[in-house]
Amino acid sequence: MADLKSTNPVNGDVVGTYPEMTSTEISSVLNEVNDAFVGWHSLKIEDRCQYFRNLAEILRLRQNEFARLMALEMGKPLAQGKAEAEKSALGCDYYADNGPEFLKEKYIETDATESYITYQPLGVVLAVMPWNFPIWQVFRFAAPAVIAGNVAVLKHASNVQGCADAIEGLFLEAGFPPNVFRNLTVGSSKVAEVIENPFVKAVTLTGSTPAGKAVAQKAGSMLKKTVLELGGSDPYVILKDADLDQAVSACVTGRLLNTGQSCIAAKRFIVDATIHSEFEDKIVVAMKKQVVGDPFEEETTVGPMVNESAKEELESQVKASIKAGARVLYESEIPQTENSAFHPVTVLSNVTPGMAAFDEELFGPVASIISANEEEEALALANQTPFGLGAAVFTSNIEKGRKIVETQLEAGAGFVNDFVRSDPRLPFGGVKESGYGNELSSYGILEFVNIKTIYIR
Repeated sequence: MADLKSTNPVNGDVVGTYPEMTSTEISSVLNEVNDAFVGWHSLKIEDRCQYFRNLAEILRLRQNEFARLMALEMGKPLAQGKAEAEKSALGCDYYADNGPEFLKEKYIETDATESYITYQPLGVVLAVMPWNFPIWQVFRFAAPAVIAGNVAVLKHASNVQGCADAIEGLFLEAGFPPNVFRNLTVGSSKVAEVIENPFVKAVTLTGSTPAGKAVAQKAGSMLKKTVLELGGSDPYVILKDADLDQAVSACVTGRLLNTGQSCIAAKRFIVDATIHSEFEDKIVVAMKKQVVGDPFEEETTVGPMVNESAKEELESQVKASIKAGARVLYESEIPQTENSAFHPVTVLSNVTPGMAAFDEELFGPVASIISANEEEEALALANQTPFGLGAAVFTSNIEKGRKIVETQLEAGAGFVNDFVRSDPRLPFGGVKESGYGNELSSYGILEFVNIKTIYIR
């Protein structure tokens, strides 16, 4: 069995090693979690909610600790790590406050004496989670699923096992019964084995499109429910009547949050040709203000990429795009640290379909600017992608913007005059190769329940 390793992306140092569980150990954990299900779902939902209020309080008290752990394992700047811990606490509070209403029996008038819908948990839910938001992604799933009465096992990314262990510890510290939430220290090669276990009733995955397809295929062969949140190449359409300062601010934030390593990061900026030059000038000025550096330094806004492999892949995509005709408008300096994963903040212009910077997901701090001659062309370019996670439009005509995001952009979320992000109060999910199903809001808590009809004569 191979050890899982956490590596500091600033210098390449190994900061933690974690022995991978054997098949026997995996089976034992799943058996214990399944045993915990009966007692957990028999609790009143109000009692389950209180545990999450306890957890939210601890998250807030320990946000600095979690921010430092994320900075160490995957390079997230400290300020962003603290915000992630706070957002996770907000998610716990949101479902603690609203879960009972979301899962309240719904009475329907029929020819029965009594007929209604009740929501029953499924059992053990497996979560396959990524490294880029190692705390929030987990609680985005766990809060609704576990409040609904399910129990959970986490297969976290191999390089953030410190975060995974810490999350499991949080549940125990908050007073949860043992085995309601467990971390499985396994690599991706073991996921199929976990899905095959009869105790596992459903699977949720956030990650790459190939990983999602593999999990869906395996789970589908066993008729197990899946929710998939996959890759994205989010287009931001900047129309000629847009407030350019507002648009540039949102574009820079949306592109560089988490060093650009986000499925809903702004990936492609499609700009009306009449304002194209002015937009380029303004975004370069804004990008030059970013501070690329050690995530432990408070002034840092852009940290390293997660590892050297990710950096090299992005470098390859940028070089291929330049060779195909893209032009570099700006490239920042980066810390000259041996074995580091820093990639310069980069702005590419003259990007067209057929280039990696247009066709592929660039998972890092690289902005792609595309010129469009008219609104119809801009929207066609925006939709010219296999992905459909988020999209945004910038315009002073709010009704036009509303129509565009509602009916013309192919995405799970449409934003007008702001950057795409998730919010516990709003459903989150994608279309096309960005996945299916929803997380968050009332829709997210209903993904892993049996929506059961009760009919009484």
